[in-house]
Amino acid sequence: MIDGASDTVQFAHRHLLGIEGLSPDDITLLLDRSESYVEQNRQIDKKKSVLRGRTIINLFFEASTRTRTSFELAGKRLGSDVINMSVSTSSIKKGETLIDTAMTLNAMHPDVLVLRHPDAGAAKLLSEKVNCAVINAGDGSHEHPTQALLDALTIRRRRGRLQGLMVAICGDIVHSRVARSNIHLLNTMGARVRLIAPRTLIPEGVERLGVEVFHDMKEGLEDCDIVMMLRLQIERMHGNFFPSIREYFHFFGLDYEKLASAKPDALIMHPGPMNRGVEIDSEVADDFGRSAIREQVEMGVAVRMACLELLTLNQPEAEQRNL
Repeated sequence: MIDGASDTVQFAHRHLLGIEGLSPDDITLLLDRSESYVEQNRQIDKKKSVLRGRTIINLFFEASTRTRTSFELAGKRLGSDVINMSVSTSSIKKGETLIDTAMTLNAMHPDVLVLRHPDAGAAKLLSEKVNCAVINAGDGSHEHPTQALLDALTIRRRRGRLQGLMVAICGDIVHSRVARSNIHLLNTMGARVRLIAPRTLIPEGVERLGVEVFHDMKEGLEDCDIVMMLRLQIERMHGNFFPSIREYFHFFGLDYEKLASAKPDALIMHPGPMNRGVEIDSEVADDFGRSAIREQVEMGVAVRMACLELLTLNQPEAEQRNL
């Protein structure tokens, strides 16, 4: 291994399909490796050759400016060849199945496939059909592991730890893969998780995941260290989940009045894109001292660099020759 890649670092998994199933050591390894890339990304020369000669394919069935761009940047900064597949103009739009697409891409001998797909389980299905590593960049309402990792890295850099923190996740929980991945990660790392949302936006039986559920913002935010807001995913809603946007913001939108229930230095987070005036007030979102929203975007590139590096260099040489 070259250019700063450690030959002693081993990640115990072939793919990154979700946070569920990762151990505290797995998560710590990913966060520590991500940390090593934060400073590199702030330098004038951001490029390394750790993955020179390797190929990464970004296959996005859903639009995503932040995630796709950060995976592209991550791959290029590690020296790999990055291909962005345009679903809107590919054979996929002409009726080709995901399995057919997997077999076609597999024949091109990629090292990593990064998949975002509207159906839960799509990344796992793809991983069973290809010889390379697969990273789940979001599958339906299931998981979004790299988002949870970048959230965790942001929190750890700001607070120095994850264990023992009280984290409130607020908003559209029922449709949120970000919420699911964060619940798994935070519980695994010893944080306490509260979910705050209208009853219609809380998944049935979610308490089994080891969380506390609240339907009142002020009550749920009491003494919280971290306040993580989620956008309303209108595109996934079929039916009436709340009376109106105006009423939703009145009861569940984060403003300074509700935030006063949390700790005075509570960190404000949002995975983006933000709906200002819907789930978060603009003044709160732009609070320079307390908002970590822009930092989350920065951490996203470092986290995805770590994931691409560890998964690519973890592939056995024998399997590389057979690709």
